[in-house]
Amino acid sequence: MNRLRIRFKRGEEIKYISHLDLVRVWQRAFRRAGVELVYSEGFNPHPRLSLAAPLALGVTSSCELMDVYITQSLSGHALTYIVTPQLPAGLEIEQVAAIPIESPTLQSQLRFAEYAVQIQATDASLVKQSIDDLLAKDSVPWEHRRDVGVKSYDLRPLIEDVWLISYNAGLVTLGMKLRCDSGGAGRPEQVVRALGQDRPLAIQRTRLFCQS
Repeated sequence: MNRLRIRFKRGEEIKYISHLDLVRVWQRAFRRAGVELVYSEGFNPHPRLSLAAPLALGVTSSCELMDVYITQSLSGHALTYIVTPQLPAGLEIEQVAAIPIESPTLQSQLRFAEYAVQIQATDASLVKQSIDDLLAKDSVPWEHRRDVGVKSYDLRPLIEDVWLISYNAGLVTLGMKLRCDSGGAGRPEQVVRALGQDRPLAIQRTRLFCQS
C-alpha cells in the first residue's frame, strides 16, 4: 500500500460542482486510469481518498490537497501521466508526492487557508481602513443561518490576516488568511460582509497551510 499526496487546481469549469461530486470525479478518473485504490474495512467499504478541506460552490483553487491510498507502486510522474487524460476540464494535477503511511491525516494537519477575493469598491483607502478596523477588534459577533437554525459565534478568531493586494478601476483584490482546522473555518464571503462590502465577485483559494 502506498500513500500519495496530490496538489491540484480546480478551475472555472468545475467550480459549481459539490464536494461529494468532486470526490466521485476523482474516483472515476482513477478507475479509468487503472489505478487500484485501497478500500476501507467494515460493512460499507469505500476508497481511501480524502481532500484537505471542502471548497464552497463557486470557489476556484490553485492549491487543493488530497491524500489517496493505492495498492500499486507508482511514482508521482507516472500517476500524473496516466490520470491526467481522465480528468475533466478545470481539474489539473500540479504535484504528487509520496507520504509515509503512518503520517497524521491530511485534515488533522491543516491549519490555515489563504484566499484572493475580488470585490467591487470605488475607494481603496476606505477598504483599507475597514480592514484595519476589523483587525483591531477583539471580537466580531456573528450569526450564520443554517437549515437547522441560526448559529451564533465570534468571527474574529477565524481571521488570521486580511490585506489589500491590488486596486484597478473599481476592482479590489483582497488577500485573506483564515483559520481552517477542526476548531472552525473562516469563510471569505463572511469576512467581506464584516468589512461592510457586498458579496464577492470571485474567490480563489491560493494556499493551504499544513503542520507536519
